[in-house]
Amino acid sequence: MHISTALPAIFTAMMIGWSPATGQIMLPAPGFHHLHLNSPNPDAAIDYYTRQFPSTSKAAWGGFPALKSPTDTLLLFNKVDRAPPTQPQTAIWHFGWHVTDVRKTLAAYKNRPDVKLLPLYTGEGDNFVHVSSDALPGTGGVLGLTNAQIAEAKQKGVRPTGGGGFAYLEGPDGALVEYQGDRPVERMNHVHMFQEEVFCAQVWYQKHLNAPVSDGRTSATPLNETNCKSARGPDRSFPALEREGTYRVPRAAVEFSGVALTWYARQGVQPLAPTRGQLYDHIGLSVTDLDAWVAKLRREGVTFLMEPYRLGDTRAVMIEGPSREAIELVEVK
Repeated sequence: MHISTALPAIFTAMMIGWSPATGQIMLPAPGFHHLHLNSPNPDAAIDYYTRQFPSTSKAAWGGFPALKSPTDTLLLFNKVDRAPPTQPQTAIWHFGWHVTDVRKTLAAYKNRPDVKLLPLYTGEGDNFVHVSSDALPGTGGVLGLTNAQIAEAKQKGVRPTGGGGFAYLEGPDGALVEYQGDRPVERMNHVHMFQEEVFCAQVWYQKHLNAPVSDGRTSATPLNETNCKSARGPDRSFPALEREGTYRVPRAAVEFSGVALTWYARQGVQPLAPTRGQLYDHIGLSVTDLDAWVAKLRREGVTFLMEPYRLGDTRAVMIEGPSREAIELVEVK
């Protein structure tokens, strides 16, 4: 090959990345594009979110009504005949926004009759707070304390820190929405999930979607497909949306263009259900070369839920994640 024709290909490989393990050019990680919800009244749902999160706006994309966050991430809505189910539990638990002042936001929500605030139980019977920083602070990077840790903290005179923290409201159609602050700008920042195998899911997203791992949200030991299984921690912690607490250990997270997919282990005894047809139908990621991604995912044996199809003015494909979550790859050039 003449050197003048070889150089562009070499530079492209350097920019995108080369995988010695596969001998293939490594595709850049997708961007976060949308979370797709089912709703009997998408317009009412969008109007609700624009009232609660003033940085958002009503839009449309790919033939679907949409809520647009200022970072160009979207909530897309599919109109359905009846309220979509939220049970049995799927891999998608809730989604969340950064807000600039969580306590100011909470005060505003308390004066709005259309906002249903959700309690965060503290581990002391029916006692609850509305923002996590009014409960005893977590330790070791975990967003909560076990019953034993709560008793120890009280003995030591530990007090709630106040200030920023996380809080929840119930959105349209029973959607669970987290808002957290105090952050520089208001924006959609995460989709919180459950996984059957926390670290194996991380390995799956790294291997198949080239996903960067979020700082501090991984195992201390290097992971691969042979050593990724890890038992769920034995103790629930608080504050939590459930009176009995939340299993928060182990945890992991990956990111796509600043939006985290973060997860804990499955909380119950039943396997996680498929997301399609539920309230949170699927997650959408953007790619620039759909054909290259389809070829990569086929080589790697990933499950395809839908073969490539038209989506508005572009194309998409639907694959299945490690805990039966549907993931749509959308071609955005």
